[in-house]
Amino acid sequence: MTKLFVDKTIEINAPASNVWDVLTKSDLNCQWAVEFSSGGPEFHLESTWELESPVYWKGQDGTVIVEGNVTAVKQDKLLRFTVFDVRMAERPEVTEEDGITFHLAEVEGKTTLHILQGDFSAMTNGQFYRDASAEIWDKVLPKIKRIAEEF
Repeated sequence: MTKLFVDKTIEINAPASNVWDVLTKSDLNCQWAVEFSSGGPEFHLESTWELESPVYWKGQDGTVIVEGNVTAVKQDKLLRFTVFDVRMAERPEVTEEDGITFHLAEVEGKTTLHILQGDFSAMTNGQFYRDASAEIWDKVLPKIKRIAEEF
């Protein structure tokens, strides 16, 4: 079976530490995570961002909408965590590359942010979810860029 990933990159005129903060601080990630709610309630990500720690996508009322675990972390360089919609009963087996991966590479004060999300092929209707996620990332990445550059 062919693997299905969202694979996107954006250049940000800010240091990697700013981009890292936009990804990991709840008061900042709520500004871009809302795009994943499909018009539903706003939410943010909460975690200690330590290896194997839980990651919760929480609504304004504290309800967990999506949950996962940090599977790789290197401050200002790499962050990977799994994502499971708590409303869906189906939870495919997870490989090391699954979930959302952020790679940050800083050169002369500019950061290249590369995201990889998947593998959607293990899901029922995986192509549909991969394509829908790709459309969302097309909205999210410019927001992450704007927030990090305005720091």
